[in-house]
Amino acid sequence: MSKTTNRIITALFSVFIGGFFLLNLLLPDKDFSEKENRQLQTLPKFSFSSLFSGSFATRFESYCSDQFAGRDTWIETKAGAELAQGKQQNNGVFLCDGGRLIEPFEAPEEDVLARAVQAADLLTDTGVPVSLALIPTTAQLYADILPDGAPNDDQQAVINSAYAQTALETIDLSSTLTAHSSEYIFYRTDHHWTALGAYYAYTAFCESAGLKAEPLSKFESGEYTGFLGSLYSAIKAYPQSQALADNPDTVQFWRPFVDLDTKWYPDAEFSMEYFGGTLCKVDDTSNKYLTFLGGDHPITVIKTNVDGPVCMILKESYGNAFTPWLTSHYSKIIAIDPREFNRDGKPSLDLAAFAKEQGVNDCIVLDYPIMLNSDSYITWLERLVD
Repeated sequence: MSKTTNRIITALFSVFIGGFFLLNLLLPDKDFSEKENRQLQTLPKFSFSSLFSGSFATRFESYCSDQFAGRDTWIETKAGAELAQGKQQNNGVFLCDGGRLIEPFEAPEEDVLARAVQAADLLTDTGVPVSLALIPTTAQLYADILPDGAPNDDQQAVINSAYAQTALETIDLSSTLTAHSSEYIFYRTDHHWTALGAYYAYTAFCESAGLKAEPLSKFESGEYTGFLGSLYSAIKAYPQSQALADNPDTVQFWRPFVDLDTKWYPDAEFSMEYFGGTLCKVDDTSNKYLTFLGGDHPITVIKTNVDGPVCMILKESYGNAFTPWLTSHYSKIIAIDPREFNRDGKPSLDLAAFAKEQGVNDCIVLDYPIMLNSDSYITWLERLVD
């Protein structure tokens, strides 16, 4: 190969690398990957302590990996190569016995977990009693059906550690869900729990809060069939997905028996009001988990005819199936998604002032443990009472 050809190749490669670097600088960071069903690492906050401990370098490496341009295309290409090699997983999702898809759990580093707990503890500055409920996922409840070598950390150990560190009231959801793990409490093709799983969590909450849980028999039930969820989307391009498509999930729900008035709001000032639903009609929607609260909204307010206190729940999408069960006990329920506040392009929220203004009596923080490994989510929790 001549020197001229080498120079042309080198120049073209340099232009490609330079262009790719510039593209990465110009494109905005993404918070969440739909394909991977996880929070992405955003630019970590620098401090000398994190630099010397090595945690900054680790998070910055994750940031570079999570935010590079064309990541989704690369993931699809990588998954195809793994499938061709006969691997049992695609896009980090394993197809296990019984047609169940499981996404293994990655435990947060100790300093990240400690910061997450401290962020939750700050919520006591609202002056409202706060309960912390962490939800074990399928990676914990059905870890025994994951293939050998799947990189699955001990989720229960992380939950136990978080509960040992916090000053908040804690709710043991693990024992309750484990006792019912043979029932249909998690979807097979989606990362969420079912309404039945959320119901059992509700009974655990009631026991902790001194409330009497209403029996399932008191509720009218309904269902939507043909649901293929978020984990299915990670493998739907591959042959093994057909067996799941032939046997999709069913989304069952139970209608609250109290009178409801549900509204969705874009901010804490209630600048606009949208007619909402505690349970929503999703016949023509592929994502049938939107049955519950209509999906994620900055603020959802449910008013009932119950003569009871006011509850505020800080949640991500797991809370959508849980919140309707609270309607039997509270006159008003305010569901807040911390991801929608106090960041660029989002409205602000002073949670202490808001809770006082709304007359909140109880606060529940409901999360699945993956959120404890999200630098972004922890930051948003911190800012709620900063």
